[in-house]
Amino acid sequence: MNAPLTALAITCTLTPSPAASSSDLLATQLLAALGEHGVIGERVRAVDLALSPGVQADMGHGDEWPALRRKVLDADILVLVTPTWLGQHSSVAQRVLERLDAELGATDSRGRPTLFDKVAIAGVVGNEDGAHHIAAILFQALDDVGFTIPAQGSVYWNGEAMQSTDYKDLAETPEKVAAATATAARNAAHLARVLREREYPVS
Repeated sequence: MNAPLTALAITCTLTPSPAASSSDLLATQLLAALGEHGVIGERVRAVDLALSPGVQADMGHGDEWPALRRKVLDADILVLVTPTWLGQHSSVAQRVLERLDAELGATDSRGRPTLFDKVAIAGVVGNEDGAHHIAAILFQALDDVGFTIPAQGSVYWNGEAMQSTDYKDLAETPEKVAAATATAARNAAHLARVLREREYPVS
């Protein structure tokens, strides 16, 4: 029997644990939706780790990226969730993307990029516009390093501009967000199974 699919959610909130986070909530919901398709998930809040600046797989003493990188490589699906600040993804999300840049030159035992056959989806939350712009940046970067993006693979929530209500403060998940979450999870799980059964060719 084939091993179950696995997912790693990296939450790129600026808020350290254990404080509540809208990004972390959306990541949790995405993992729960993936779980409905037999995917086993793990969530990591990147701001809790010492991720050194740089574009190497290991930046040396004190760098906690190598352990997180191992989790990325072991997972079938990456869920990357970021808040919106000044219309952009968070600095923590940018740090994660920069560290993934090292995979551009990394290959597996057969000479294929290390992140081939892996799927990525994105989540964006915030009280300002920018979700489509951020998803475009995330997906371009994730595609560059080897991830495959499923159809309708992003989920976002934009609250009313210049107001104090966050996603985590809502009494219930908006119907459109719940529907987008279900679609992204379903398509990601489907695509991950397809790629597990039929890998990208060596050449």
